[in-house]
Amino acid sequence: MKRSNEPIAWSLFGAGGMLLALIGPGLVFTTGFLLPFGEPVATWHAVDAFIAHPLGKLFLLAVIALPLYHTVHRLHHGLQELHVPLPHGLVALLCYGSATVLTIASASWLLVR
Repeated sequence: MKRSNEPIAWSLFGAGGMLLALIGPGLVFTTGFLLPFGEPVATWHAVDAFIAHPLGKLFLLAVIALPLYHTVHRLHHGLQELHVPLPHGLVALLCYGSATVLTIASASWLLVR
């Protein structure tokens, strides 16, 4: 019997949705309303210190990667339900491959920083 990668995709989808639902509004409020009205130099140093800390890097990676997988999972299954005449394997490779490439690029940028 062939093993499926679907549980991994569904777990990343669920984690991304949960992160967006719980942390997304706070991030929008913080970056959209609180940071612009603060002192620019102090705000920049605070954000830089947060990004420099290993837990801050891990948090940023989760905030970038998990919603990416959530979005591509929705796109992948949306295209299936719309019966788009593309091979299933190609669509899955493009969707999940692009999320993986962007996650690796984000992780490498955070590690170099």
